[in-house]
Amino acid sequence: MMMMMMMMMMMMMMMMMMILILMMMMMMMMMMMMMMMMMMMMMMMMMMMMMMMMMMMIMMMMMMMMMMILILMMIMMMMMMMMMMMMMMMMMMMMMMMMMMMMMMMMMMVMDSETLTTTQISN
Repeated sequence: MMMMMMMMMMMMMMMMMMILILMMMMMMMMMMMMMMMMMMMMMMMMMMMMMMMMMMMIMMMMMMMMMMILILMMIMMMMMMMMMMMMMMMMMMMMMMMMMMMMMMMMMMVMDSETLTTTQISN
């Protein structure tokens, strides 16, 4: 039984690690995307500064709006991801706690039995 518990614990740990790594990767990807977007925005700004024609201005404005929306979407996605991850983490933690409790109970039981036997013998 104890061995089983230990195995379970190990598995949990591994899962946690994997999730963490995945999270990091996601974050990195998102950051990269954001950076790219920002760069694009900067470029647009420069272009606007250079070309003061009305048509161009309007076009650029449209582009900017699109970019903004995109970035907003990205942020929203990130938030969602974070929330999901948090939930998962919480679940994992709960599971871990439960396991710990079970182990403790087992230990207690064993201890109790031992003490009982000793007392009986002494008596």
